[in-house]
Amino acid sequence: MTSPAPDALLGPADIRELAAALGVRPTKQRGQNFVIDANTVRRIVRTADVRPEDVVVEVGPGLGSLTLALLEVAAHVTAVEIDDTLAAALPATIAARMPERAGRFSLVHSDAMHVTELPGPAPTALVANLPYNVAVPVLLHMLDTFPGIQRTLVMVQSEVADRLAAAPGSKVYGVPSVKANWYAEVKRAGAIGRNVFWPAPNVDSGLVSLTRRAEPIKTTASKREVFAVVDAAFAQRRKTLRAALAGWAGSAAAAEAALVAAGVSPQARGESLTVEEFARIAEHKAAHAEHEAAGAAHAEHEEPGQQ
Repeated sequence: MTSPAPDALLGPADIRELAAALGVRPTKQRGQNFVIDANTVRRIVRTADVRPEDVVVEVGPGLGSLTLALLEVAAHVTAVEIDDTLAAALPATIAARMPERAGRFSLVHSDAMHVTELPGPAPTALVANLPYNVAVPVLLHMLDTFPGIQRTLVMVQSEVADRLAAAPGSKVYGVPSVKANWYAEVKRAGAIGRNVFWPAPNVDSGLVSLTRRAEPIKTTASKREVFAVVDAAFAQRRKTLRAALAGWAGSAAAAEAALVAAGVSPQARGESLTVEEFARIAEHKAAHAEHEAAGAAHAEHEEPGQQ
């Protein structure tokens, strides 16, 4: 296998030159900050544990800094890009800088939130510098849509990284933490300074590593049912779960019944619960609803004709 030329990756001058040639000005609306440091993208690929057999999906490749570093190692890279100009230019950049690997590259010109299938073999890894404004929904969508993704490494705003990797009991533990944990073991995997980006953002960035759970969470509740409990619990995170889940359960008493049945204190708050505990609560709402429905049907059968 031929190795790419040592200077195949993009440096600061290359990035600015490419951007100027394309008339591209990074936009805040799309959270575009291009990585201009070859050492940083190689570090991301190493930290992501990308292997020669991996099929990697990258979201938001921009001008191709990370894409080229991924192509140095992976069997195949599929990049998902929403921006018309960037999507049109990326294949030519790959062909010019890494011609021997161009056949291992695919481009999907689309909004990652709407992607439901990818060309070629199913992805085994997700590596991306995610735009700050859509990082969490994009990450969760990709993990849900492509169950073959075993390892993920995303670069996100430092604060988002903290939230994703937070453990129960932490002040920043919340909806992103629990939902990411539904799919994977999540941990902080490093920090990235501002000076490796153009333009330099006003915030620091962090790396988050997610390893797909070997066994899914054991529960009879669906993901949708579990996530509904999570959303309700954190919508009013200062309230006790008995109060916060009243709307979800139909009443505070029904919420208390589901909590007690799940072995969770009605006085607890969402930030202290694991994803497994949220799943147990979801199961008990379903069980409670079935029990109520059975009771109502029995009463109707016993007293026909009553309005």
